[in-house]
Amino acid sequence: MQSRIDRLFNGLPDGCGVFISGYPNIFYYSGFTSEDAFLLMTKTERYIITDSRYFIQAKIQSPDFEIIDIKKGWEYIFNLIDCDTIRFEENKLTYGMYQRILGNIKNKEFAAGQSDIDKPRRIKDKEEIKLISEAEKIGDEAFSHILKILKTGMSERDVAIELETYMKRQCASGLSFETIAASGLRSAMPHGTASGKLIGKGDFLTLDFGCVYKGYCSDMTRTVVFGTPDAKQKEVYDLVLKAQNTALDSIKSGMNCADIDKLARDVIVDGGYGEYFTHSLGHSVGVEIHENPVFSPKSTDILEDGCVLSVEPGIYIDGWGGVRIEDLIAVCDGEIINLTHSPKELIVI
Repeated sequence: MQSRIDRLFNGLPDGCGVFISGYPNIFYYSGFTSEDAFLLMTKTERYIITDSRYFIQAKIQSPDFEIIDIKKGWEYIFNLIDCDTIRFEENKLTYGMYQRILGNIKNKEFAAGQSDIDKPRRIKDKEEIKLISEAEKIGDEAFSHILKILKTGMSERDVAIELETYMKRQCASGLSFETIAASGLRSAMPHGTASGKLIGKGDFLTLDFGCVYKGYCSDMTRTVVFGTPDAKQKEVYDLVLKAQNTALDSIKSGMNCADIDKLARDVIVDGGYGEYFTHSLGHSVGVEIHENPVFSPKSTDILEDGCVLSVEPGIYIDGWGGVRIEDLIAVCDGEIINLTHSPKELIVI
């Protein structure tokens, strides 16, 4: 974890400390896998603040950190480090905790620093990409599994449970997010989490799912159809696939992320469905399912080696249905590696 911490402090002013309260960055910087903890660090000091339930675990997972009992109190804890300013995660710290800490910091400034603390996570190392790839492989295998049992009359919820159970049986520790299984008219909902609706003949079924493997998330989406697709279903599906392939064929490091979004978006706009592509093309994935940079029309980010992002164009038509196709890509040596290997031609159930 040392190189991650070095990169963090190389981006901060000299003499700055960091207080981390959110699990994703606790895990990223220390390897500790409990949410009941905090990190307090300077360039040369490393502390995990937790309680006695986790002392043994912390010693095993984070041998480079000194473990401090939270019962010692915040005044004692913050006096452990010698610095003028402590950056904290303003998006992760509750207001009540913030107020308690302010009352116990003496002669130190407590300053917002979420973006600086998150920034090293934008670039994944080889081991991180390997773990994300393994998580995505579990997703691929889960999709192959669900194709064998899908049939009309199944509920969306039953499909989601089957996917989730399968992934956990393949060593996933959890889910990246609540599984999306949206069929028929509900497939027009980009985040249509599974309901009791029964899948009928002629329905699209959009499946967006992922798992966590050794701390890292996967994410993929496939849309299938039950029964012979009609002309409009074929048209919309083919357009979404064309948009995704156009982006995938062109992405390279050094490109502006907004330009990558535009590559796919222009295909859908030119096809006459621009108003129905209602979200950004993609987001980074790592220890959290939504990280930076992102492929969006407003992005000012430049794509770099080590970035891992989704590429997921979609068309969503209220009262008709929708289609989304999503792959995960890693940027390595200037080019992309597609981490998702499930088929993308329209699958008829």
